[in-house]
Amino acid sequence: MSQSPNVNTQDNPEEIRWQDVLTPDEFAVLREGGTERPFTGEYVDTTSVGMYQCRACGADLFPSDTKFSSHCGWPSFYAPLAEDRVRYLRDSSMGMERVEVRCANCDSHMGHLFEGEGYDTPTDLRYCLNSISLRLVDGQE
Repeated sequence: MSQSPNVNTQDNPEEIRWQDVLTPDEFAVLREGGTERPFTGEYVDTTSVGMYQCRACGADLFPSDTKFSSHCGWPSFYAPLAEDRVRYLRDSSMGMERVEVRCANCDSHMGHLFEGEGYDTPTDLRYCLNSISLRLVDGQE
């Protein structure tokens, strides 16, 4: 696990490309590590069957059958499609130690991983993700 870097979009040409294809809100979360407000994302209460993909690159990340209701304000999952689909970084921001979750394919910020919270899931893990980081492809699982 590595430290989450600060992204300077003015000096990084790849980030400028992302600014061309993402909305300003998507860019703020996916490329700058922001967080959408709780209970505002389109997938907080979604129960549709499908595959959640990275909104930036389209990589399959989380099957809908791993999504559960955590009542935390963001979509929650207990496991990715496969461990190689995401990567983890130490996040010391906000005055606490957390684990940031990123798309392994394009390195976009998805959210954070929490463990040991006592949810009745097979893994006792909660991938707390931003809706704006995801795109649900209905019926694909």
